[in-house]
Amino acid sequence: MLTIPAKQSYRLCDGISRRDALKLGVLGMGGLSLPSLLRAEAQSGVKNSHKAVIMIYMCGAPSHQDMYDLKMNAPAEIRGEFKPIETNVSGIQICEHLPKLAGMMDKLVPLRSVYGSPDGDHDSFICYTGRHKRIQPPGGWPAMGSVVSKLLGPTNPSVPPFVGLSPNAGHPPYGSPGLPGFLGIGNSAFRPSGESRADMVLNGVTLDRLGQRKELLVRFDQFRREADARGAMRGLDSINQQALDILTSSKLAEALDLSKEDPAVRARYGKGDPNNFGDGAPRNLEHFLLARRLVEAGCRVVTLNFGRWDFHSDNFSGLKDTHLPQFDQGLSALIEDLHVRGLDKDVSVVAWGEFGRTPQINKDAGRDHWPQVGGALLACGGMRTGQVIGATDRLGGQASERPIHFGEVFATLYRNLGIDPHTAPLHDLAGRPQFIVDTHPAMPELI
Repeated sequence: MLTIPAKQSYRLCDGISRRDALKLGVLGMGGLSLPSLLRAEAQSGVKNSHKAVIMIYMCGAPSHQDMYDLKMNAPAEIRGEFKPIETNVSGIQICEHLPKLAGMMDKLVPLRSVYGSPDGDHDSFICYTGRHKRIQPPGGWPAMGSVVSKLLGPTNPSVPPFVGLSPNAGHPPYGSPGLPGFLGIGNSAFRPSGESRADMVLNGVTLDRLGQRKELLVRFDQFRREADARGAMRGLDSINQQALDILTSSKLAEALDLSKEDPAVRARYGKGDPNNFGDGAPRNLEHFLLARRLVEAGCRVVTLNFGRWDFHSDNFSGLKDTHLPQFDQGLSALIEDLHVRGLDKDVSVVAWGEFGRTPQINKDAGRDHWPQVGGALLACGGMRTGQVIGATDRLGGQASERPIHFGEVFATLYRNLGIDPHTAPLHDLAGRPQFIVDTHPAMPELI
């Protein structure tokens, strides 16, 4: 059985057609199948203990000065409506609408001086790569998940190393899990969204029949492989193999099955809202829980996209009525859960948006785009937590202490994964070696 509820299609960098949301029953040969799903979703693990990263992209960029860097000594048109509250670390204050995170500040690191966005355009690219889109090598810069997939591979053949939990969004970059760039579709994110979850088991097909279909599929593709001059079929080979591994094991399907989770844990995370917020992402709190279950099952990088923080108007009502309370609940539950389950030394967590917001509140009670400086939140990964790094000036408009480039955070996360980003080059589509970050070092304050 095959259902394709949407006709919208996209083209990947290597020309392969992509469709979102489809359903299938068995491995086919003339139509779409699980390999086809993986290709289509290819805008696109710790054994008992492996290194992993959970990256939360806060679509549209949250206002740093309303979350982790409140400016109470600034004029009213700068400081806004929110008040700071004490945290469980003396001397660190954050927004009153983040009480659960305030209560675990010893497990967190607010970054108050993040920079590196070249402009004020909405794009998740810098959050997933640490780089600008303006100058790219042939094929484009790959996202962290794709780099880790290429360098480390899966921890378990039946669990993809890189999973993206975001559904499509009205503004496409808000729905991106991070693109594979020059590493190709074989290292893209697996996106287990919608009805496709039901197709991760064999649905009555025997292993013998599956093997016969695989053999026939290989014969069908042989002439294309012989004619392939670009190496694209190698990516398809890896996707086909991943599809077979998923179908012959229940490990991924079980990780995505929240009915197997302790009801008390599910209640701690909550549900949130599974519907996209405007042209942004959902505020789906179950995605935080799925991220934990996925890294526990073996995923190395999980990305999830949360909300739409682009409040050019009604900034304060939008934050306090919808985004901040749910973000507070979901992220605090995830961090608490990682500690309870003994994953806090191995799983790094980062939450951020593509830039900051203007110090000046506009006439519509909103904050506009401000690429000069923004904020982020780090947790776990064996990092030195319970500290703030960086500072902005009195108005929150410029870094006044310890500017932190996106690339430094990426260098730190790669280090946490056991990868030296300055000695692990990859090759772009022109065959040239490319380092996975620029010259930025890992942040010494976190080591």
